[in-house]
Amino acid sequence: MSAPDSPPTPAVHRRATLPRAIAIDGPAAVGKSTVGRALADRLGYLYFDTGAIYRALTWLALENDVPVSDGPALAQLATAHPIIVQPSADTPDGYRVTAGGRDITDRLRAPAVDAQISAVSQHAAVRAALLDAQRAVADGTAVVMVGRDIGTIVLPGAGLKIFLEASPIERARRRYRERLRRGEIADWSDELASTVARDARDRGRANAPLVAAPDAIVLHTDELDAAGVVAAILAHIDIGS
Repeated sequence: MSAPDSPPTPAVHRRATLPRAIAIDGPAAVGKSTVGRALADRLGYLYFDTGAIYRALTWLALENDVPVSDGPALAQLATAHPIIVQPSADTPDGYRVTAGGRDITDRLRAPAVDAQISAVSQHAAVRAALLDAQRAVADGTAVVMVGRDIGTIVLPGAGLKIFLEASPIERARRRYRERLRRGEIADWSDELASTVARDARDRGRANAPLVAAPDAIVLHTDELDAAGVVAAILAHIDIGS
């Protein structure tokens, strides 16, 4: 029983109906993909990670020697090599990605892509070139969409917006452990430095900066595992339980 002078517990405002679109945003390695996929499975929704599109374009730029500083050239590259994301039960991330008909799913998490994706995604021309493709995913189907500007730019009318947060140290730790699990060479200091630098780029860019939408529910996840985060989100949804 709480002490008499304890502050009241904030009320959870549950939605009267299931939102047709759920937007999940947040910085790198905060667990958006894991949480988004689990939530989509729980609700029977389509899961879509928009980061896959930007990773695919980043890989294409590196493969074709297109400078990541050249926004118009990157946008033209996206047009020349259409990027398609399709659900797939036989992959760890739950989807396959093709670029110009070529399956590049296994190349999306390469360190070189990690290092350049923020530079690619900051261009207004790139984001404009890929925006319609992202929005089309939500047309006619219930979706959990994850990224960095879903609630603010891609789906500003989403019925539920979630913004996940975690400290740079915790997110670097998660990424470091993920690389080790995949058998990759990983350095803790490099991961932390990379996380801090990427945060600065994503939050400070002039075009579509990483920021929580005014009506988003912000969840701090340092002390929560994926199941705990999903439970916290479900507390805001009326699922008839």
